[in-house]
Amino acid sequence: MVIHTQKKLLVQALSSAKKNDKIGFVPTMGALHKGHISLVKKALEENDLVVVSIFVNPTQFNNSADLQKYPRTPEDDISLLKNLNGKVMVYLPEISDLYEGSVSAKNYNFGGLENEMEGKHRKGHFDGVGTIVNKLFRIVKPDAAYFGEKDFQQLQIVKKLATIEKLPIRIVGCPILRENNGLAMSSRNKRLSAKQFEESAIIYKTLKEVREKFNTASIAGLNALVAERFLQNPNFKLEYFEIANEKTLKTAKRKNKGSKFRAFIAVFADEVRLIDNIPLN
Repeated sequence: MVIHTQKKLLVQALSSAKKNDKIGFVPTMGALHKGHISLVKKALEENDLVVVSIFVNPTQFNNSADLQKYPRTPEDDISLLKNLNGKVMVYLPEISDLYEGSVSAKNYNFGGLENEMEGKHRKGHFDGVGTIVNKLFRIVKPDAAYFGEKDFQQLQIVKKLATIEKLPIRIVGCPILRENNGLAMSSRNKRLSAKQFEESAIIYKTLKEVREKFNTASIAGLNALVAERFLQNPNFKLEYFEIANEKTLKTAKRKNKGSKFRAFIAVFADEVRLIDNIPLN
């Protein structure tokens, strides 16, 4: 496994590799867990060489405290990646290597995808995501890039980004990996206390209840059910729950035949923000 900290050297190495190898790419913000590793394994199955970037991107945080507290475990991350079978290259840059001069985000129009759910609650978040993913795509120039469905809205945004920027990259969505209690694996889980971690089972349990009742209950009724479940659990603050069209991500008011729907949720455990989603039909 080779580690690069400068894009110039990474580009040189990849330029040579592309002559013979199909390139997969897994962009991460580090604090790697089994969910990330599942993406890398999928990429290794489909490519000759996989690049994993580890970079906590400042322009996608609208909360400076969240940026400062985001877990950073580069040594542990490298150890996890070293244990994988296959050709892996790691890009571990400083901010200055990616943002030359001004650390700012480009303004994107993602056709409205950026205005729903996360976009409502994290202003400018997807401009930051689009900016850094575009930079990384242009450095790595992969054949395919792999993203987890836990961040389903981000996955749709990245697919749109590839179209906007006319990048010939196959965007692959990969299933959510969960802890034994159902909590979606996330780097932020490391910030939970043991008690919070245990009680966080309510998130996936509630989503499964919504899925079970989706065919018989109204959307308004399901919204009320979720609100009630979290009123009964004051250790968790519900930021939002929405049932949305999978393609447009627009909030659904009624269930239209032929449309695919997904339930999305964001919850706070004290200062730790947790998101999840589940397909409904």
